[in-house]
Amino acid sequence: MASCAVQLIEKKGVKKKPDKQEMPFVRELHVKHPLQNRWALWFYKNDKSKMWQDNLRLITKFDTVEDFWALYNNIQPPSKLSSGCDYSVFKDGIEPMWEDRSNKCGGRWLITLSKQQRHTELDRLWLETLLCLIGEGFRSFSRDICGAVINVRAKGDKLAVWTTNTENGQAVKYIGRKYKEELGLPAKLVIGYQAHADTATKSNSMTKNKFVV
Repeated sequence: MASCAVQLIEKKGVKKKPDKQEMPFVRELHVKHPLQNRWALWFYKNDKSKMWQDNLRLITKFDTVEDFWALYNNIQPPSKLSSGCDYSVFKDGIEPMWEDRSNKCGGRWLITLSKQQRHTELDRLWLETLLCLIGEGFRSFSRDICGAVINVRAKGDKLAVWTTNTENGQAVKYIGRKYKEELGLPAKLVIGYQAHADTATKSNSMTKNKFVV
């Protein structure tokens, strides 16, 4: 498991002989392990009869290791979603859209996958992405992280990590290098960082990369 992975902590008590004054049964306390941030899971399903914002739904929020795994293990993996659907996991208070004040000056590290990778790599890459986010795997630069999005599309799926400020080049480049490393991507594979402002105003299907790693 990548170093970003959140490790569940299991505490084992020391056995001792019960005192006569003690209760015969002691209730075991299950302490949850808090995350540094609270996170929200969003789901998007493309319905062309509705406005884009109306297709986006907030599913739930979580802020402990245990609640994350309970959620992750009880929803469909990305490889099982219908084409046109998205999962987004963002810090609480940030909506997964360019217009949000935490996103409007930012951008995304984008990975495009082939159709063949959906059933071999997609779910693993998404899980590793989530562990990097909630485990604060980008060290002090984790404060620049807004969230992550996975787009399931017929022509090929996309995976992206969003940051808050394209001008913070040191943070953006560190996050890109670390993210690529944690996903175990080949060194020869180049991934690019795109500013949301450029993506929103593009005149064709291609957006120029601001950074690459």
